[in-house]
Amino acid sequence: MSDGPRPTSRRALFERLRGRAAPSGHWIKLHRPAMACRFEVTLASEDARHVEDARLALDEVDAIEAVLTWFRDTSELQRVNRQAADGPVAAGPMLYTLLELCREFHALTGGAFDPASTALSRAWGFLERKPRLPSDAAIEDARSRSGMDKVELDPATRSVRFSVPGVEVSFGAVGKGFALDRITASLRERGLARALVSAGGSSQRAWGGEDWELTLEPGRREIARLFLRDAALATSAAGEQHFVVEGRRYGHVLDPRTGRPAEGVRSASVVASDAAVADALSTACLVAGPELAAAVCRSRPGTLALLVLDGRPDEILLAGARDGVEVHAVSGMRAVTVPETR
Repeated sequence: MSDGPRPTSRRALFERLRGRAAPSGHWIKLHRPAMACRFEVTLASEDARHVEDARLALDEVDAIEAVLTWFRDTSELQRVNRQAADGPVAAGPMLYTLLELCREFHALTGGAFDPASTALSRAWGFLERKPRLPSDAAIEDARSRSGMDKVELDPATRSVRFSVPGVEVSFGAVGKGFALDRITASLRERGLARALVSAGGSSQRAWGGEDWELTLEPGRREIARLFLRDAALATSAAGEQHFVVEGRRYGHVLDPRTGRPAEGVRSASVVASDAAVADALSTACLVAGPELAAAVCRSRPGTLALLVLDGRPDEILLAGARDGVEVHAVSGMRAVTVPETR
């Protein structure tokens, strides 16, 4: 547990926490490492009686990680990855619920969000952090073994089956948000009326009667301040993992629809009701850009997207809206509404 503001991380996407949730200006922070990041609960000093509740809620991350992680051979996810091509595999309620959510958002985004595209990450060498430029044939082979459309779910038996061998599911783009939603539910059941929970620098969820102010800093550059009330915020950004071949830069964020690195969007942030939803949609918007962001926000009222494009670094493109959320572009940035298209 630590009091006061957390030291600034150069890689963080949400850097500074202010807010009207702690009138005394005093914060209580509890944190623990899990899922290759830092999970944290922030309480106002007036809620100090809930410190033990927050600690117990954070303890639940271990059980979530044991089910969902791709990095342990013993996880339930990896058991499914090993066995589901041979026939239906029973899945526990947590894993099955997340797979259903992934299928929903895969369809909503036209495949721009696809946690079953692990074969593509292997082909490009990003899983082993040894990136390489694959041949066109290797990309097409990986695409044949990728896609949530090859993940069959049977709600009657709560089982999972892969329609082709070589399919692998990974929840790197949605698992942390899903865990935040579970922690939030646990905290509310324990009587917390307000709190901010976060996972690493990319996903946050706030609730309570007051606003929480966050500074949004993708790419180590402050672009906006957001006031959130009862909302989740997630950011996906074109990260530092990349390689260059013959003067061309290839980033690690892949477009599952083409099998090649996504281009054109520097960062995509999404505000939604749940952290898992915000996580999934921020990934899809980073891959597919403003047109998809506008379409998704139109189909899901209460969703807000903020994008910064490679060629327009001083503009924040806004799509959708959400009650109880204020966006203030910092000096030097200009907010522009994405035109409605149908």
